[in-house]
Amino acid sequence: MEDNPQARLRSTRYAKYWCAYHFVWIPEYKDIIVGEVVEYTKGIINKIITELDCENLALDVMPDYIHVFILCPPRLAPAYVVKYLKGKSARKILQKFPQLKIKVKHSKLWSRDYFVATEGNVTADIIKKYVEKQWLKN
Repeated sequence: MEDNPQARLRSTRYAKYWCAYHFVWIPEYKDIIVGEVVEYTKGIINKIITELDCENLALDVMPDYIHVFILCPPRLAPAYVVKYLKGKSARKILQKFPQLKIKVKHSKLWSRDYFVATEGNVTADIIKKYVEKQWLKN
């Protein structure tokens, strides 16, 4: 990113903005997001990000969590964005890999919970602690 904050700003018709969010969520079960599912998940999440008119800043698809860092127009609430990302990606992944339906209950690929923070408020340690706590809950 550039040093000049003004150069980073995006625009809508009436607003200048920089609304960058970190989203983290986990799969309902471990060992689901592995192998070719990882690459497909990255691709489908990228497509959904574009569909939402957001910009992908970083994406990590790991076997035990998904971390998305995106820039969104101000008209999109973070809760809406993460719900849309999780819902549509789960549907597409389970359509592409029907064998996963055997491993998940009620076609529930992702845990209900998620983490969200704005840019500058997240460290790798925060993400690690969130993921660990989620797995302890399950």
